[in-house]
Amino acid sequence: MTAKPLTVIQLLPALNGGGVERGTLEIGKYLVQQGHRSIVISAGGRMVEQLIKEGSEHIEADIGAKKLSTLRQIFWLRKLFLELRPDILHFRSRLPAWVGYLAWLSLPTASRPRLITTFHGQHSVNRYSQIMTCGERVITVSEMMKEYILRSYPTVDASKIRVIHRGVDTRDYYPGYRPDERWLEQWFEQFPQTKEIALLTLPGRLTRRKGIEDFIMIMAKLRQSGVAVHGLIVGEAHPKQTRYQQELADLIAAHGLEKDITFTGHRADLQNILAVSRVVLSLSKIPESFGRTATEALSMGIPVVGYAHGGVEEQLNELFPQGKIAVGDVAMTSAKISDFLLSQPTVKANQCFTLDNMCAKTLSVYEDVMQSSHNILG
Repeated sequence: MTAKPLTVIQLLPALNGGGVERGTLEIGKYLVQQGHRSIVISAGGRMVEQLIKEGSEHIEADIGAKKLSTLRQIFWLRKLFLELRPDILHFRSRLPAWVGYLAWLSLPTASRPRLITTFHGQHSVNRYSQIMTCGERVITVSEMMKEYILRSYPTVDASKIRVIHRGVDTRDYYPGYRPDERWLEQWFEQFPQTKEIALLTLPGRLTRRKGIEDFIMIMAKLRQSGVAVHGLIVGEAHPKQTRYQQELADLIAAHGLEKDITFTGHRADLQNILAVSRVVLSLSKIPESFGRTATEALSMGIPVVGYAHGGVEEQLNELFPQGKIAVGDVAMTSAKISDFLLSQPTVKANQCFTLDNMCAKTLSVYEDVMQSSHNILG
């Protein structure tokens, strides 16, 4: 721990849910537990109550709205920074980063806090996105994302990038975790077709990039081979994606799989669904920056079969290399699943992609930058 408690302000658009938001809460909780002051600035949302309950402070401001009036927040933020005198500003999203950076730039040099940014995903490469490289330290969630930053913004100093994989709480996600009987009763009552059959689960929103068509083709091959499986597609469709959802339904019908694949829609109990699955799949056509559901499944000892690119490949390399598949290789995926169903493979214990590691490494970045001399863009 540093000699004096730190005051850390994290800035993001809102707290309504998602990986960035969850990570913000996790870091806030950890900072408080370590004796530091955690402040989050956002437009609010359903996660604020939990944030405050866990010891962080929340300041409501619409710093992520894509409208001209958002620029007025620069002057308000400047005043706030002078009042609170934070040690660290941590930007997690592009528009709040711009507003926060311009406010920071207007401060007297001696009053400027240290800047940290987190590059969560592959944004379009342009001046607007480049703001996420302005930190004295740039945190990113996988080696793939580090390569993406250096390839997209070649002027960025590689030495300031820190790869900190996202992590799951292994006190909650552990081998042998099983849902309670009440949940199982309710699940099988709602989805009786999933009882006493091997479940293959594809988590994620219903978008073309998630490889749902490949999942349907994998199910078709398995059923043609006489393998008794049922497919679960767990996630909701965007209101504008109703046509795509109908395309998927038509593809399922064309292969006669109406009774073999279930769309569950959005579920708040994904952990339990992963736990009752025999195999979890990650079939994104575009490499994901990390892929949290794969880590959650692997942490519970559930085999993951995934396309070998992006953050998911890094997880599989560490915990379950036999689950790697070349992107788009439906035949090999089907064959591998068949093998895993015949002989349940062992998944290596997750000691790498853990919440404790993620939080400790993030705090270490804060402490490191506090002990170094200023070296900043602008």
